[in-house]
Amino acid sequence: QLQLVESGGGLVQPGGSLRLSCAASGFTLDDYAIGWFRQAPGKEREGVSCVSASGGSAIYADSVKGRFTISRDNAKNTVYLQMDSLKPEDPAVYYCAALPRDRYASSWYKRQEYDWWGQGTQVTVSS
Repeated sequence: QLQLVESGGGLVQPGGSLRLSCAASGFTLDDYAIGWFRQAPGKEREGVSCVSASGGSAIYADSVKGRFTISRDNAKNTVYLQMDSLKPEDPAVYYCAALPRDRYASSWYKRQEYDWWGQGTQVTVSS
């Protein structure tokens, strides 16, 4: 069964850090770019970041550039999102998703281009 499972969400104070993980089972991540999206209540799901299939390239939304870092360990079939300097506008359910590698540069922010999605993990930022 093909599956992506996110973990690592939780409650953190403003300025704090969290590391999200996205683990794949039933398929290997090598052929896919992996994106992270987030959705806050009443808002559209938006692209946060995406890492290429090789891990050699990454793209970030302007809202998280310089604060979030995406990485992957293909040997562990896992992708990470390190979130630092969290702000009150960052809380959302965070999702990872698999994108066919050839669509990485042109379509990373397009939800409909992704093949598989995880169930999401909640991130809350509050003092």
